[in-house]
Amino acid sequence: MEKTSTGLQENVACLLCYLAGWVTGLIFFLIEKDNKTVRFNAMQSIITFGGLNVIVFVLGFIPIIGWVLIPIVGILSFVLWLVLMIQSFQGKTVRLPIAADIADKHI
Repeated sequence: MEKTSTGLQENVACLLCYLAGWVTGLIFFLIEKDNKTVRFNAMQSIITFGGLNVIVFVLGFIPIIGWVLIPIVGILSFVLWLVLMIQSFQGKTVRLPIAADIADKHI
Protein backbone atom coordinates (compact mmCIF):
# COMPACT_ATOMS: atom_id res chain seq x y z
CA MET A 1 0.00 0.00 0.00
CA GLU A 2 1.28 3.41 -0.92
CA LYS A 3 1.12 6.48 1.25
CA THR A 4 -1.58 9.07 0.79
CA SER A 5 -1.29 12.76 1.50
CA THR A 6 -4.38 12.44 3.73
CA GLY A 7 -2.57 10.13 6.15
CA LEU A 8 -5.06 7.33 5.50
CA GLN A 9 -4.20 3.90 4.19
CA GLU A 10 -4.69 3.73 0.44
CA ASN A 11 -7.53 1.18 0.58
CA VAL A 12 -9.44 3.19 3.20
CA ALA A 13 -9.07 6.40 1.19
CA CYS A 14 -10.27 4.61 -1.96
CA LEU A 15 -13.32 3.27 -0.11
CA LEU A 16 -14.10 6.74 1.22
CA CYS A 17 -14.00 8.15 -2.33
CA TYR A 18 -17.25 6.25 -2.96
CA LEU A 19 -18.89 6.58 0.48
CA ALA A 20 -21.15 9.55 -0.36
CA GLY A 21 -20.97 9.22 -4.13
CA TRP A 22 -19.62 12.12 -6.15
CA VAL A 23 -19.41 14.37 -3.05
CA THR A 24 -16.70 12.36 -1.31
CA GLY A 25 -15.11 11.72 -4.69
CA LEU A 26 -14.78 15.48 -5.16
CA ILE A 27 -13.43 15.97 -1.65
CA PHE A 28 -10.73 13.31 -2.10
CA PHE A 29 -9.87 14.52 -5.60
CA LEU A 30 -9.23 17.98 -4.17
CA ILE A 31 -7.32 16.96 -1.03
CA GLU A 32 -5.27 14.00 -2.31
CA LYS A 33 -2.22 15.34 -4.11
CA ASP A 34 0.14 12.36 -4.38
CA ASN A 35 -1.58 8.98 -4.64
CA LYS A 36 -2.74 8.26 -8.19
CA THR A 37 -4.89 5.29 -7.15
CA VAL A 38 -6.91 7.42 -4.73
CA ARG A 39 -7.18 10.23 -7.30
CA PHE A 40 -8.37 7.71 -9.93
CA ASN A 41 -11.06 6.31 -7.61
CA ALA A 42 -12.10 9.83 -6.62
CA MET A 43 -12.49 10.93 -10.25
CA GLN A 44 -14.27 7.70 -11.20
CA SER A 45 -16.70 8.30 -8.32
CA ILE A 46 -17.36 11.87 -9.48
CA ILE A 47 -18.01 10.78 -13.06
CA THR A 48 -20.05 7.67 -12.24
CA PHE A 49 -22.29 8.91 -9.45
CA GLY A 50 -22.50 12.45 -10.79
CA GLY A 51 -23.64 10.99 -14.10
CA LEU A 52 -26.17 8.73 -12.40
CA ASN A 53 -27.57 11.72 -10.48
CA VAL A 54 -28.02 13.60 -13.76
CA ILE A 55 -29.74 10.57 -15.34
CA VAL A 56 -32.18 10.26 -12.41
CA PHE A 57 -32.87 14.01 -12.55
CA VAL A 58 -33.68 13.84 -16.28
CA LEU A 59 -35.81 10.70 -15.84
CA GLY A 60 -37.89 12.59 -13.30
CA PHE A 61 -39.17 14.80 -16.12
CA ILE A 62 -40.25 11.89 -18.33
CA PRO A 63 -43.77 10.80 -17.39
CA ILE A 64 -44.45 7.13 -16.69
CA ILE A 65 -41.38 5.56 -18.39
CA GLY A 66 -38.97 7.81 -16.51
CA TRP A 67 -40.80 7.28 -13.25
CA VAL A 68 -40.60 3.50 -13.73
CA LEU A 69 -36.89 3.64 -14.58
CA ILE A 70 -35.85 5.76 -11.56
CA PRO A 71 -36.17 2.90 -9.00
CA ILE A 72 -34.36 0.52 -11.36
CA VAL A 73 -31.48 2.97 -11.78
CA GLY A 74 -31.49 3.49 -8.02
CA ILE A 75 -31.17 -0.24 -7.27
CA LEU A 76 -28.43 -0.70 -9.87
CA SER A 77 -26.60 2.35 -8.49
CA PHE A 78 -26.78 0.94 -4.97
CA VAL A 79 -25.34 -2.42 -6.08
CA LEU A 80 -22.57 -0.66 -8.03
CA TRP A 81 -21.82 1.54 -5.00
CA LEU A 82 -21.47 -1.53 -2.75
CA VAL A 83 -19.25 -3.37 -5.23
CA LEU A 84 -16.97 -0.36 -5.71
CA MET A 85 -16.57 0.18 -1.97
CA ILE A 86 -15.90 -3.49 -1.19
CA GLN A 87 -13.45 -3.92 -4.05
CA SER A 88 -11.65 -0.67 -3.16
CA PHE A 89 -11.29 -1.70 0.47
CA GLN A 90 -9.82 -5.03 -0.67
CA GLY A 91 -7.19 -3.09 -2.64
CA LYS A 92 -8.62 -3.91 -6.06
CA THR A 93 -9.19 -1.26 -8.70
CA VAL A 94 -12.44 -1.61 -10.61
CA ARG A 95 -12.33 0.11 -13.99
CA LEU A 96 -15.80 1.04 -15.15
CA PRO A 97 -16.38 1.44 -18.89
CA ILE A 98 -16.24 5.08 -20.04
CA ALA A 99 -15.76 6.47 -16.51
CA ALA A 100 -12.31 4.88 -16.10
CA ASP A 101 -11.09 6.29 -19.42
CA ILE A 102 -12.26 9.77 -18.49
CA ALA A 103 -10.76 9.43 -14.99
CA ASP A 104 -7.40 8.42 -16.50
CA LYS A 105 -7.31 11.64 -18.51
CA HIS A 106 -7.96 13.79 -15.42
CA ILE A 107 -5.52 12.34 -12.92
